[in-house]
Amino acid sequence: MKIIEVSHLKKAYDQVQAVNDVSFYVNEGEFFAFLGSNGAGKSTTIHILCTLLKPDDGYITIKNYQLNKDDTKIRQSIGIVFQNHVLDDLLTVKENLITRASLYYSSYQEIQQAVQNVMKDLNIEKYAHRLYGTLSGGQKRCCDIARAVIHQPQILFLDEPTTGLDPQNKRDVWEIIMRLQKQNHMTIFLTTHYMEETNHADYVVIMDEGKIVAKGTPLQLKNRYTYERFIIYTQDHFLKDDIKAWPYEKDIYEDYIVIHLHHTMEAYQILQQCQNKNIDFEVIKGTMEDVFIAVTGKELETCSY
Repeated sequence: MKIIEVSHLKKAYDQVQAVNDVSFYVNEGEFFAFLGSNGAGKSTTIHILCTLLKPDDGYITIKNYQLNKDDTKIRQSIGIVFQNHVLDDLLTVKENLITRASLYYSSYQEIQQAVQNVMKDLNIEKYAHRLYGTLSGGQKRCCDIARAVIHQPQILFLDEPTTGLDPQNKRDVWEIIMRLQKQNHMTIFLTTHYMEETNHADYVVIMDEGKIVAKGTPLQLKNRYTYERFIIYTQDHFLKDDIKAWPYEKDIYEDYIVIHLHHTMEAYQILQQCQNKNIDFEVIKGTMEDVFIAVTGKELETCSY
């Protein structure tokens, strides 16, 4: 079931067409990744979907609510984790969450129960009475997620959620996000500069210069835009001479050979030809970063819009 539908979306800033006739959809409960380099239009699209920016043209529905008509209902259906921390440094974690919960719940009992539930779910009860400004980056990010999901939204937008975190904190944050998705059948809409974070996405859309240039599952994109590298480490010059005649695209260096594969099983065929040879080898699969570079011709940079 489609929970987000975007049709022919357009948005311009003066003479710059930031989003140029973009169409896509997101299925309910899906982990959807949205990628784009500097000026691609990714952030503009996200801001429009979150009702923070008006489009110039296009038709958008979120949970069957129409953008620019049912914006209040859309806001009640979504949660947003911004790249920058947005909670008040001078309030405790619990005070921050009470302030947020009061936007969605009317009674004192409902507010207190919502705060208690979300702190328990995200395992941040131990921070409840600490000032938000005294927390570490990873602790703050967990509280930011709590703020975003305190009203139990069906869709969670994540805008660069792990920027600036160390590897352990990134892992902890992602464990929380994936657990929330599984428990609540929550739709995750991610933008990120960390390509490895898209590997477990159900679907990926890549934008460049305001347009969608590629879309598919991570596996589909890797198969379509990258190749696997079979690396043979050897100093056997006779083997190198034999390899030169093999019908594969390859690069031969002093101590190793890189062979470009279309399918992993080709590596098995190559190994059969290397029997009784003194070699080491490894197969390196194409990455989402390889996909991005192949599609856009550029490294992923910080987006300005």
